[in-house]
Amino acid sequence: MSAQIRLAEITDANRDAVVAVRVHPAQERFVASVEKSFQDARANPEANPWFRAVCDGDVPVGFVMLSWNVTPQPGIAGPYFLWRLLVGAEHQGRGYGRAVLDEVVTLLRAEGASELLTSCVPGEGSPEPFYRRYGFVPTGETDEDGEIILRLELASQP
Repeated sequence: MSAQIRLAEITDANRDAVVAVRVHPAQERFVASVEKSFQDARANPEANPWFRAVCDGDVPVGFVMLSWNVTPQPGIAGPYFLWRLLVGAEHQGRGYGRAVLDEVVTLLRAEGASELLTSCVPGEGSPEPFYRRYGFVPTGETDEDGEIILRLELASQP
């Protein structure tokens, strides 16, 4: 099954429903909440945060946030960095994560981007296998928090 989603701007009308999206409790150590993502975006405007609600129809099922077209600098990877991707616990296993990445890749290619970076905490339950199945590969680097840096070459993705 291929999930049908849309990436929607976050407004006063949908903000509470988007903030209410939560991953499984066992995944919380691997991905920050939507509220924490908003805090990080406010605290790091130089990272040019771009974020959207992941919606199935009008129902928020997830959240995605990237650093969008930034000059890499200490603490900020780029130019395009997948900062957060989460799918609500009750919506997982339906293809939403892959659908979000498909949408993001389409947008980035339209911007002329050649790669997308992300990072993840290693360990049992980490999203690393999901990212690797999609085509991300480890760069051999880690960030200041010890997260593994992964790269997706956009030219090689279908």
